[in-house]
Amino acid sequence: MRITIKRFPAEKFGASAGPSPGRDGFVLVLVIVSIIILAVLGLGMLSVAYGVRHRAIKLKNETAAMMAAEAGYEEAIFWMSQQQDMLSAIQKGTSGTRGALGFPDSSCDYQIKLFAFVHSRPVYRVISNGHGGIFDRTVEVYVVQALSGWDMGMCRVPLGENKTYPVNFADGEIINMRIHINDFRDNPDERDIYIDGEPRFLELVTMGESRYTGNDYDKYNAVMDFFEEAIYFNQPDCRITDAATVQSKLDRFRDSTKPQFVFVPQASSDITNPHAAVQLEFFVEGGVGKVRVTNDCTVLGYQRDKDDNTLDFKIKPGTDGEESERYDVYAYHFMPENAEAGGSRSTRDINDFYISQVFGDVESELGGQIFVEGNVIIGGDLSVYNGDQVVKGRMTVVATGNIWIVDSILLDGGHDLEGLPSQDNPNVLGLIAQGVVKVVDPGVSGYDTGYKNYYPGPPEAPDGYKYVPIGRQDAGGWILKRVGGGWVKVWQEAEEYDRHLPDPMVVEAAITVGGGGWGAENVEWNGYGNRKEASSPQDDLVVHGTITEAIRGVVGLVGRDGYLKHYYLDKRILEGILPGDIWLRSKYVPAPAGWHDYRH
Repeated sequence: MRITIKRFPAEKFGASAGPSPGRDGFVLVLVIVSIIILAVLGLGMLSVAYGVRHRAIKLKNETAAMMAAEAGYEEAIFWMSQQQDMLSAIQKGTSGTRGALGFPDSSCDYQIKLFAFVHSRPVYRVISNGHGGIFDRTVEVYVVQALSGWDMGMCRVPLGENKTYPVNFADGEIINMRIHINDFRDNPDERDIYIDGEPRFLELVTMGESRYTGNDYDKYNAVMDFFEEAIYFNQPDCRITDAATVQSKLDRFRDSTKPQFVFVPQASSDITNPHAAVQLEFFVEGGVGKVRVTNDCTVLGYQRDKDDNTLDFKIKPGTDGEESERYDVYAYHFMPENAEAGGSRSTRDINDFYISQVFGDVESELGGQIFVEGNVIIGGDLSVYNGDQVVKGRMTVVATGNIWIVDSILLDGGHDLEGLPSQDNPNVLGLIAQGVVKVVDPGVSGYDTGYKNYYPGPPEAPDGYKYVPIGRQDAGGWILKRVGGGWVKVWQEAEEYDRHLPDPMVVEAAITVGGGGWGAENVEWNGYGNRKEASSPQDDLVVHGTITEAIRGVVGLVGRDGYLKHYYLDKRILEGILPGDIWLRSKYVPAPAGWHDYRH
């Protein structure tokens, strides 16, 4: 088969016989458009790659700036935790209130300022600026000192100069206040909270120690279910055991108190074991809160033989809490006979004691302050004002020695259905001692109706002084009296010095004890019970407030001696209502809604 291809002239079809410019032009345009599209795609990919890389660099630098800012904040908070008293550090302009840190790819600078007071609770402002490349991030946080309801240096009581004994939370107890316990640093490492039976902890518990021993044994596994709210470990210590910190706080308090209310009492030297004291009696008259101040009182201190078994110990000064010593408990006290005329006794409105602590242009809410270089007696004779001690106003009392409580102390104003001061109650009392804060035993000087009669009366006052009764006078009692050859039961009227405290004994106050523990005097450890109760076999001790103590104090031994405790947290105190800012936790936390971070 043959195929023949015949050519026709181009002119036949109306076209030239040369190359086709239309077709070649179309191809050229197509090529150019393709190149442009590819170029645009290439540029887009380069732009995306550059943008991704730029954003990665930006993100890296911004992250570095933010991390640097947070590191500065953490450094500031750590520095704050090391200070004995932040307000004093601010007041003195301590260098640590400003600082800077450098890192390989970033840096930061920070500053700490006092921002405001919420009532008397300071709020600090920490501003930390982080820098990473051309980027800056700022962390601005408003922080407050962490507070608890019951802070303990040790959950142990002293039994001698170098010996302590653990105190158990007992079966059936309900602890409805936040608790913090410092790390005891014992070896071998045991739990620092002691539990007997099944107590319930309804609020947050924090521990200074770790949950685990050095060999990773879980010390708390068997008791975790008791902590119904939460328990946190490795928390910063309360500085109640640091004598220098307590001194620094009290120095600031003294220096800010009105000079006429800084008392330096003098005691008579004509009695055995004299202790200089100021007596404070709180009452309300005509709707106004008042306090009667009696300066230059003399407390006769009583100390049983060292081989006796009472638990009347305090921390031995200069031993960092590692040694204890017996101290003289309150027996009774005298005041100058010419106290009124001589100026040792006066009655003032609580408002007269009010001051505001001022730091630059920031000042606290007004509150009363009393500072005593010596001991304090809170309370007096029932017959004076015909009632308990009643506090109307805001007052903090500081003693460099002991505070002896000789009557119930109640706050004026509203109370809720549980008996606690209501949220809108403006009245509060703070008691702070470098020694101990204890409820006295009025039976130490009482007559012999079955109680040991250490000081049969009437108490003999030295020249120029007179005896001051406290609490409530006894009604008298039946005693056996020898008549002829036999014994006859006869009624013996009570003397003025035959006294007792109320049952229940109520103390509505924030209590801080730098030299030992909060509790009751003359509680016997290994005997039948020495302390005089109003209601046999034990009275109730009710606390509405907070407790901070260097070491656990003894309130009573269940079923044997002293008091049964009933402790309730007054949450108003945690909100800053107490004057003076004598708080000792070394932990600072952001205030509610207090954290802000932003870029420049």
